[in-house]
Amino acid sequence: MGIQNFPAALQPIIQQGFLEREFQAALNSRLGYRMCADRHEFAVGIGETLTKTRAGLKPSVTTPTVPALNTNLDNGLVPATFAVEQFTITLNHYAATTDLNMVTSRVGIASQFLLNAAINGEQAARSLDELARNALFAPYFGGNTRVRVALGAPSTSISVDDIRGFQTVFSNGVQTPVGGSTTMSVIVGSGSYTLIGTAADATNLTSAPNGISGVLTFTANVSVSDGAANSAVTGANASSIMRPNNRSTTAGLVAGDLLDMSTLLNAVAQLRLNAVPEIDGVYNCYLDPVSARQLFSDPNFRQLFQGATSANQVFRKGTISEFLGLRFMLTNEAYIQNSPSVSGAYVRRPIVCGQGALIEGDFAGMADADVAPDESLVAIVDGIAMVTREPIDRLQQIIAQSWYWIGGFCAPSDTTTNPSTLPTATNANFKRAVLIEHIG
Repeated sequence: MGIQNFPAALQPIIQQGFLEREFQAALNSRLGYRMCADRHEFAVGIGETLTKTRAGLKPSVTTPTVPALNTNLDNGLVPATFAVEQFTITLNHYAATTDLNMVTSRVGIASQFLLNAAINGEQAARSLDELARNALFAPYFGGNTRVRVALGAPSTSISVDDIRGFQTVFSNGVQTPVGGSTTMSVIVGSGSYTLIGTAADATNLTSAPNGISGVLTFTANVSVSDGAANSAVTGANASSIMRPNNRSTTAGLVAGDLLDMSTLLNAVAQLRLNAVPEIDGVYNCYLDPVSARQLFSDPNFRQLFQGATSANQVFRKGTISEFLGLRFMLTNEAYIQNSPSVSGAYVRRPIVCGQGALIEGDFAGMADADVAPDESLVAIVDGIAMVTREPIDRLQQIIAQSWYWIGGFCAPSDTTTNPSTLPTATNANFKRAVLIEHIG
């Protein structure tokens, strides 16, 4: 499709590139969670799913060889290999469109044309940001839940608020459904149990964002005391969730459990214990304005800034950029839910991310000649395609303005980094982010 097929009134606008600049500005103003993603190009002709393999480390050798065994061709050594793990990115197609009727919009056709482009850009940016957020948070909720229905008598099954993180275990680096031969150690209340089955409820009754309520089945009976309502249920390889005052579950949060420096420092320490690389020198902390505001009420925070030359600037603007080894990034897309324990309050969830916490796969063929011919009006802005279609209706009056993106997000695991290869590492399957929950 050539520009000459458009009405003369629109040709100068398209030729000067006003539309592309308007679209790009709208995108840049909204990006948040997507900024922590490492981008990988998804090559053409390899299917819809890409599986990547990450090699782990071998344990340290601290025992000297025995001279008497240093014989034969193997010198007394036993070959050992490194562990591997895999993560998968699946391509999906996302798109939206809007129409511009040149007759009904005739009075302000040029401005309406650009306005549609700006609104499309904002929609595209927000959509990808939420996709990135969902992919980031899902595994970092995993393995942390609570008993939803109290046990009246000992039972091998308990109902929990969220079964994410309990459905699969890593076997030879591959996520495998929990079963008789692929069990998981789980702490329920104060007791340790062996998980052998997970089933989602027919009706989802979870209180967690995007959670899945269900039933966990163990090899032995869970005691009534361990199966009390709101008892913590934690998998052996659960992701780290920090809460003020060491609350064990979301339901355990009380009115005074606000975001503070101590909790943020604990999150930074956890990432450093796991040797998670920083993002340009610091970790990214995504939080909503209320979470940020609570920091200014923390006595430790206020004391730290007493007499500091930066104090006036920080308190005058009410924002902080880099502090405590963190880059604070305000967002309106953070998960917020009604508190299950404090009436009228909310549970807010900042998340602290290191490099590689999220992977974005962008399809390389979005602007290929067979998809977007040379004469078509398709502009690729920050990996998103903006499409403007000439009027092809019978009266040649309706122009279509659309966007689409082909790609996917995933959070890779780090199961091969464990105490045997890195003494300070935790056993969490997903180590590159730490979720924080507090009341606000």
